[in-house]
Amino acid sequence: MRVALQMYDLPEVKWATDALAAQLLINLRRAGFLEVPYSLDRELDYKAQWSEPDLLFAQTCGYPFVSFLAGQVRYVATPAYSAPHCVGHRYCSLLIVRDDDKARALPDLRGRRAAFNRTYSQSGYNTLRHAVAPLARDGRFFGGLVETGSHGGSMAAVLENRADIAAVDNVSFALLARWRPDSVAGLRVIGRTATAPNLPYITRGAASDEEVERLRLALTETFADRALAEAREALLLTGVAVLPEASYEPILAMEAAAKAQGYAVVN
Repeated sequence: MRVALQMYDLPEVKWATDALAAQLLINLRRAGFLEVPYSLDRELDYKAQWSEPDLLFAQTCGYPFVSFLAGQVRYVATPAYSAPHCVGHRYCSLLIVRDDDKARALPDLRGRRAAFNRTYSQSGYNTLRHAVAPLARDGRFFGGLVETGSHGGSMAAVLENRADIAAVDNVSFALLARWRPDSVAGLRVIGRTATAPNLPYITRGAASDEEVERLRLALTETFADRALAEAREALLLTGVAVLPEASYEPILAMEAAAKAQGYAVVN
């Protein structure tokens, strides 16, 4: 069985992820998952992990969860974070530019270059598309695009003048600001996007209701473990909850709203 936690797994906080995972794996065995591995899977790209038939536990982005993963995975729970601009179990993206850029708001970026992490990212792409759609003309707003593969890469693209704006997950921004301050020095936030539920924990689509409940039990016990307080704090984790799955439907509504305004892709 495969267990992965790659979404916020910065090298600087690998120790915290590993500490959290070690106890989670113990709790999963106690919950009856006897084929649990003894370490996290960091070999496969996380997109590949999400579709593996032996997936026991992972974290995904909300946009894939309601789009191409719909029916292929099952929802387990949603974490909460202490990052600035997080409210409850919801997060947003920060619109960032260089400090010396004259832009003060998104409309000022017309015809400029945008960086995004991946086209299937809620925080880096879907929410940016939703924010830009009302401003687009004939399906266009930006003058160029740079696909970077990560939020850190998008921030670097802006800093290095390969792009002028990016939408960056506020949890990623907070983690990088804390553990890699040079990566945010020289950047300025000019706005925030619409909010969405935080990145959900998932399991394989074939999991039974009883297995999902046992996963939730193991996860709840892990978050309640006082010995892991330092690791959770390093990862900005404050809690976990089971939300109605319908909480994630507004993510598709963002996509639909942009398309209805003639802005099907970031352009």
